[in-house]
Amino acid sequence: MSELSTDPELSAIQTIIAALEPLDSEARQRVVSYVFQRLRLSIDSQPPQASNPTLPFVADVSQPTISAQTIHNIRSLKEQKAPRAASEMCAIVAYYLAELAPAEERKDSIEKDDAIKYFKQANFPLPKALKQIMPNAAKSGYFDALGDGKYRLNPVGYNLVVHGLPAKQK
Repeated sequence: MSELSTDPELSAIQTIIAALEPLDSEARQRVVSYVFQRLRLSIDSQPPQASNPTLPFVADVSQPTISAQTIHNIRSLKEQKAPRAASEMCAIVAYYLAELAPAEERKDSIEKDDAIKYFKQANFPLPKALKQIMPNAAKSGYFDALGDGKYRLNPVGYNLVVHGLPAKQK
């Protein structure tokens, strides 16, 4: 067996390429953006060092459409993303709390009281059935239930916030 076929990095690259090849370019971008976000990775703007000149360099990879520099609070994120439903707003709140909120407010799960607090801060209408706000958002496919009324934004919810909102007009 050659040295290249046993190289774990090369094997990982081949696996990733094989998984992404069937997808269109937009789907590839969403998947790669999510993976980078999830693993807290960033694209280095410099080519690889001479120690491994055979690895390809990707210089121009689009960043997600949300920038911490342009988002100052939940209201500005809500205005940028223009949610049409409470379940979409719940996803925005969860994303904000996990990724953009000041350090002292950050958390990786949310519950009903978080949603209510940030709906009010964002000036988004509260739904009539407050008890169902998070279960309904989970039923929409944006959250995974953790138990005890807590929910975590899943990849579908993440992609909605980062790539799907604001929704395009038909």
